[in-house]
Amino acid sequence: MRKHLLSLLPRPQDFTVMKHHWKGDIPAGITVGVVALPLALAFGVSSGVGAAAGLVTAIIAGLVATIFGGSNLQVSGPTGAMVVIIAPLVVTHGAAAVPLLSVLAGVIVILGGVLGMGRAISLIPWPVIEGFTLGIATIIALQQVPNALGIEAPGGANTLLATVEAFKIASWPEAAGPVFMTVATVLVIALIAKVLPKWPAQLIAVAVATIAVYAFSIHVPVIGALPEGLPAPTIPEATPELIGQLMPGAIAVAILAGIESLLSARVAAGMVKGETYHPDRELVGQGLASVASGMFGGMPATGAMARTAVNIKASGRTRLSVIIHALFLLAVVYLASGLVSQIPLAALAGVLLVTAFNMVSFATARVILASTKSDALVFCLTAVTTVVLDLIWAIGVGVAVTGVLVLRHFAKQSGVYREDNPDRHRRIAILRIDGAMFFGVSDRIESEIPTLDSVDVVIIRLSRVGVMDATGAKALADIVTKLREAGNVVYIKGLDPSLLDLANEVGVIDELGGPHHMFSTLDEALERAHTIVAMKDRQRQTGHIV
Repeated sequence: MRKHLLSLLPRPQDFTVMKHHWKGDIPAGITVGVVALPLALAFGVSSGVGAAAGLVTAIIAGLVATIFGGSNLQVSGPTGAMVVIIAPLVVTHGAAAVPLLSVLAGVIVILGGVLGMGRAISLIPWPVIEGFTLGIATIIALQQVPNALGIEAPGGANTLLATVEAFKIASWPEAAGPVFMTVATVLVIALIAKVLPKWPAQLIAVAVATIAVYAFSIHVPVIGALPEGLPAPTIPEATPELIGQLMPGAIAVAILAGIESLLSARVAAGMVKGETYHPDRELVGQGLASVASGMFGGMPATGAMARTAVNIKASGRTRLSVIIHALFLLAVVYLASGLVSQIPLAALAGVLLVTAFNMVSFATARVILASTKSDALVFCLTAVTTVVLDLIWAIGVGVAVTGVLVLRHFAKQSGVYREDNPDRHRRIAILRIDGAMFFGVSDRIESEIPTLDSVDVVIIRLSRVGVMDATGAKALADIVTKLREAGNVVYIKGLDPSLLDLANEVGVIDELGGPHHMFSTLDEALERAHTIVAMKDRQRQTGHIV
């Protein structure tokens, strides 16, 4: 345990390696900062806590996560997926509750790292993750409708219903200006990305929109006044009642933060040859980042795949690039808050619409839909559940349906088959059980055992059984009992050693007649079977039929 806890702390080599890569890290950090600025502002506005909170989160969480996290490449901050959970909570509890929510969620994520839950990400199936991502992207896009229409976001926790309501209450032709600016922002980003792919398309598009609003006196909602510096850290006000109300949301945020951060860190490590990451330390770092963000008035943070990918492609290889990114954003707060306050909300809506579109890998979706019916079902069901219900329900439903389908697959692959006896002895029967013996197939396997007439010895081959639970073991014991009651001697061949204790506890070995009825090879079982047949022949000849 002590060794595990020590592995969660920062190490000197995390920072000594910076001197070997600083020439690439410094420009990479500035590049990430330029990309992160409009996203931080947009996510803050979209979540309902304000642009300032988004910027504070990018600075504080980005800095803390890179110092204490388990990845050299990860860039953390506010993300679209987190906005999906936070926005309904803001509607219910108000923006003032978000810092406390951030602290609570951060503590839960830290506990996850301390308890060694970082490897749990591998238990979530690929179609669930991709369906989850599609659902998040859809919700992010829907959340931009009010800003694109130039209106306040309607109340209500369900994004889909709120979007329908936004269209109903929009005022025309007043909404034409914001809609035009949103569409223009999307087109400018797409054009720059195609013609000048190395340029910061999102920042340029936002700058163009801001200049247009100022130059032509266009009346559209803007971000508004921002603080000219970071607030002093404070512990968010909390009461037992408020903590109880926020705890379900904090758990949801913590689960999402862990999933998104670990996925991003894993993908990032795969993008750079020889790079690794420490999943449990990454959870601790992300948890500390959310705690620190909440103390500065920010929102929960996670690892951000888009910014992390920009960091890697811009030659960022150590934590220095992420530190530079945070310092760049800090400079914006102290030197350019007045300019930033004039950014139109419709332009930020355009930025997030592009972000949502880029989150979805259409090639991956086609692969999943064309793979198997089960994977396609899980993918679609997870995406729909994410949009209609919420993210945590989506993960739960996706994993549960995947589990049911996997069990169904195992059940279809399991069965009982009678094999030909190698020496053609008609009074020795060989039964082979394939697949898994678990609660989903135990009754069927038991019912498939054939009626064996004129047979003295039955050898049950289990070498193709790799999975067995208590129900399957009980079914095996019942099969042995059934065969012995019919007058057969029963041997078992090839039981996996890892299943021996289970078989013993459930009573399989006792029903057989003892461990001497179990064999590791078929030849040994057949040799003993011939001995039994010969003995029964002698008994029949002397009139002592057994």
